Amino acid sequence: MKNVLIFRGGWSGHEPVPTSELVAAKLRELGHNPVLADSQECLLDPDLVRKYDLIVPVWTMGDISNEAEQALLNAVKSGVGVGGWHGGMGDAFRSHTDYQFMVGGQWVAHPGNRIDYTVNIVAKDDPIVRGIADFPMHSEQYYMHTDPGNRVLATTVFSGEHAPWIAGTVMPVVWTRQYGRGRVFYSSLGHDLADFQNSPQILEITLRGLLWAAR
Repeated sequence: MKNVLIFRGGWSGHEPVPTSELVAAKLRELGHNPVLADSQECLLDPDLVRKYDLIVPVWTMGDISNEAEQALLNAVKSGVGVGGWHGGMGDAFRSHTDYQFMVGGQWVAHPGNRIDYTVNIVAKDDPIVRGIADFPMHSEQYYMHTDPGNRVLATTVFSGEHAPWIAGTVMPVVWTRQYGRGRVFYSSLGHDLADFQNSPQILEITLRGLLWAAR
């Protein structure tokens, strides 16, 4: 059983409560123990490293105190996993570059907003995506600034229809990385609850990735 801390908040458009409730429910079904928190005070728990195997930020934009950020970074460096999806992890705390260094990327645009695109599985033997075929999406296609050290599991290609200068750009969608002793998982999929419900691949990749990060 893995103990998972999910802290949620920030911009409501990404539905941090419904999406985190769904993921938490599925983790419980798999025999794990998710703990949901609606503030960042949970990160200041002096027993953070001892209590949890995994931390999941679901907090688009907003801000984080230096103390809470440092506690999160130190926990991951110490070996606690971290994982998340879409803007809840990849567009959180925009002014905190140390946080972005841990994540391995930062959202910068989604040209055309909700559009049709394809997610291409590229690391077919990785357990997080094994057995999952390429699949279509109708949602935000995230353009991100990413760390070249990431292990990329899935990508997408921009058509250039909404920003001609990026035509043909291959963009990471799902990746893993190391931060200190901690494992990091990120997926840019999962804009809202409907995305998780309409594309079962998103939930499967998310659950596998989170549990990988939790070792």
